[in-house]
Amino acid sequence: MTPLKTMISKFLNKTNLLILAFLLFSVANFAQKKQKVDGVAAVVGDFIVLDSDIDLMYLELKTQGVDVSKITRCELLGKQLEDKLYAHQAIQDSIKVTDDEVQEFMKNQMSTFVEQLGSPEKVYAYFKKKDEQDFNSYFSEIVRQNKLTSQMQRKIVGDVTVTPEEVKQFFNGIPKDEIPTIGAEVEISQIVIKPEVTKEDKQKVIDKLNEIRNDVLNNGASFYSKAVIYTEDESSISSGGFYKMNKKTQFVKEFKDVAFRLNEGEISEPFETEFGYHIILVEKIVGQDIELRHIVMSPKVTTKATNEALAKIEDIKAKIERGDITFEEAAKASSDDKETKTNGGLLLNPRTSEPRFEISKLDPALYNQVNNLKQGDVSKVFLDQDRIGAKFFKIIKINKKTEEHKADYATDYLKIKELALSDKQYKENAKWMEENIEKNYVKINNDYKDCEFSSNWLKK
Repeated sequence: MTPLKTMISKFLNKTNLLILAFLLFSVANFAQKKQKVDGVAAVVGDFIVLDSDIDLMYLELKTQGVDVSKITRCELLGKQLEDKLYAHQAIQDSIKVTDDEVQEFMKNQMSTFVEQLGSPEKVYAYFKKKDEQDFNSYFSEIVRQNKLTSQMQRKIVGDVTVTPEEVKQFFNGIPKDEIPTIGAEVEISQIVIKPEVTKEDKQKVIDKLNEIRNDVLNNGASFYSKAVIYTEDESSISSGGFYKMNKKTQFVKEFKDVAFRLNEGEISEPFETEFGYHIILVEKIVGQDIELRHIVMSPKVTTKATNEALAKIEDIKAKIERGDITFEEAAKASSDDKETKTNGGLLLNPRTSEPRFEISKLDPALYNQVNNLKQGDVSKVFLDQDRIGAKFFKIIKINKKTEEHKADYATDYLKIKELALSDKQYKENAKWMEENIEKNYVKINNDYKDCEFSSNWLKK
């Protein structure tokens, strides 16, 4: 059996390289122009690997902060060869990537870039492209190849599963000195109290948005200028609130519902989302795409509301400490967090849907609160904020705390199952790679004949 440490290292390195490869072959990472005449490093099936492809991988790894001093050209060429073989075999297996899929991906990427850079024209300039056609023609085949590669990878291991017996055999086969260490874990419950925003404060924002809307519609004011002055969406301030979107673009439902009801030139009434109150101006409709501008504003939380929220949560904590009410009962009765309120404040790990969190992987702010607490402890009241910056008060309880330990089959079954599945997927992929290297055309440039590849690319 492959030593566990070696197997895990190989699997994790392979997984990380796959992730890096996706980044490297994504639109953003092909912005650099090749600076030299390319030499052919290798050929796999119908695909060519150029020396400059390897140079570009080095460049992009560096820009991502990766230490490349111990990464060899041979290793990067090996990764390129794998990706080309996946893509080549995907075509042979009649895996299709339609033009619509490519264009949809490109549209979504463009929306992301516009959000970051301000406008389509700024995107084209950033990537040194003349216009949309130049941009799309340059990147479309890159996107297509990346999609072929990922679909082939999914096909190879997509149906791989492990039975409880296989998990047990895997664990029993691990040498005692290689049994993995499981990091310290906690199970946490929380109570959240948010400062209340009054109806009057909400109406002030609605009235201001209506004033802006009226000024644009009736007085000829510039929506662009109003957005620059008033919007609280920092990512679109410089572009005057501009976004390009379609029905698949990642916007909250309420925003998309309003946007797609509007005609060109129409400005919406103020409406609410989790980000605040908005108005939208639709500038242009082209097929399924909408070009729009928006302004978002949020009611401001008063000092009085903040103090009242703090007093409320401190009172809840005092009642818990006196034994008047349990933490779980208080969460169900008073917490303002909808996701955890109904189950007594219990937090679930979004990756595993289990209540256990590895302490070292907690968000730094939560880690600082959890690290020095013991099982059963309730934290001090502390200030936190959500993903849009709205602040609230919180207390947490440590329901269970497990110290770092060697993996135990019964206690850590789910983690061992993940390792067993990863091992089986790795072996299945290695088997596929060996078989398909043998049956497909592969030619390696003499400059790379001395490479020690992890797969038999030299067909020795």
